[in-house]
Amino acid sequence: MARILVAEDDPSVRAFVVSALTMKGHEVVAEEDGGLAAETADAENGRFDLMLSDIKMPIMDGIALALHVAAKYPDIIIVLMTGFADQRERAHGLDALIYDVIVKPFTLADLLAKIDDALEGKPVEVVSLGRRALEQ
Repeated sequence: MARILVAEDDPSVRAFVVSALTMKGHEVVAEEDGGLAAETADAENGRFDLMLSDIKMPIMDGIALALHVAAKYPDIIIVLMTGFADQRERAHGLDALIYDVIVKPFTLADLLAKIDDALEGKPVEVVSLGRRALEQ
């Protein structure tokens, strides 16, 4: 299974995501903001298969985190999540860096399907963002 870095400032969402991914068999490291997630990625020398990050967070938001991780560790698949339409639009400029954006609220099945697709390199839907879709 995959090694996944999660960055999410909402404790309940973070716990839900970590629990879901762990139950699926993934090794999960979770941080409460983008700054801590960037430090963890650096401390681990980018040894993650995927990073799942909220976009809107204090300290360092998910966009800045995605830019940091993509620049230093281009092999990490990046999936962003947000509950705000304007934040999804901000991610649109990152097409070449991220796999997709998952919109909150999402179900357990939606989350696991998106992560499975990202890890398997399946193309995202036509309306979605992502470097993997561009490579297909």
